[in-house]
Amino acid sequence: MHRYIIVLFFVLAGINASAQHYKYIDSTKISGPARYKKQIKANPDKQLVEIKRYIPQIALDIRYATTNNFMHRRMYQQAKAYARLPVVKALQQVEADLQTRGLGLKIYDAYRPYSVTIKFYEMASDTNFVADPRKGSKHNRGCAIDLSLIDLKTGKELDMPTGFDSFSRKAAANYPTLSKQQLDNRELLKTIMQAHGFKVLSTEWWHYDFNGWASYELLDIPFSGL
Repeated sequence: MHRYIIVLFFVLAGINASAQHYKYIDSTKISGPARYKKQIKANPDKQLVEIKRYIPQIALDIRYATTNNFMHRRMYQQAKAYARLPVVKALQQVEADLQTRGLGLKIYDAYRPYSVTIKFYEMASDTNFVADPRKGSKHNRGCAIDLSLIDLKTGKELDMPTGFDSFSRKAAANYPTLSKQQLDNRELLKTIMQAHGFKVLSTEWWHYDFNGWASYELLDIPFSGL
């Protein structure tokens, strides 16, 4: 009996040592690789899939895999974009709609591990522009996409109110004092995204949340684990 208690103690200690703990949120609210695998086994729609594999023609500019971002350092080890399967299927429809207009999507960011959200918050805690880790981000759920429009002939981005990740007031989705071209381009992006199940974030014209985001858990899985 005494030996059994000792063995149980070390097993529990090992579990505690391997568990991830978070200072802003109850750790049970964050799914790591093991829990995520159980979730997608129960519901395959919850899998994170690489967007480029489903939409090969889509343009990527994954800023957090570079130093060209507000953190001024590389946050991702791979320049890839992932999202939940229904999100990517909706993006396929967006891209098909845009192609009839000679346009396409450029993605700056998609699924973001929860640990990265913590780093963002600790660098810039203005929750108008970075997610509060006490709640988590819809990026952490694989249900948010940061994107813009490009001209398919030139590959160039259309003129928008600001660049990606601007903390300017002009970044707001309804900021009025802009050129007609910027207003038209922003409105076109908004109209098409909304038609296919996305809603723009009020403070960031480039940020779109999938309408079914509440059905998906917060995740903390590095790209290398997908």
